[in-house]
Amino acid sequence: MADRTTSSITIGAAPEKIMAVIADFEAYPEWAGQMKSARILTTDAAGRPETVRFVLDAGVISDEYTLRYDWDGETGVSWHIADGGRMVSGLTGSYRLNPRNSDTEVVYELAVDLKVPMIGMIKRKAEKVIVDTALKGLKKRVERA
Repeated sequence: MADRTTSSITIGAAPEKIMAVIADFEAYPEWAGQMKSARILTTDAAGRPETVRFVLDAGVISDEYTLRYDWDGETGVSWHIADGGRMVSGLTGSYRLNPRNSDTEVVYELAVDLKVPMIGMIKRKAEKVIVDTALKGLKKRVERA
């Protein structure tokens, strides 16, 4: 896997409220700008989404793919690609939640590998746009609810 893009944001909410928004994949098109659709395919024994099919349009990275999720209680979730698309050959990431008094620091890490050659600088910029947009959208969605 290639270099990862990591960023964080502080959200004025408890981890369980943030995780509820993260787990509501079918609502992603409402707040995660690049996500055009998300459909839960399977759930785990606890009823949390396990595999999710996404349609992404992030400018230079546009594709449809399936991710497999591993949940770590209310403190985080990680994912990896289960079925790639035309462009995306690898995709791993995670949200890690760190409670800070009445706020929570959310750390988002993402690495994308593409089937098509792309200059590393352009790929990292696309990752950064995805990460930053997702964090800002997550904050707005959680704090608005």
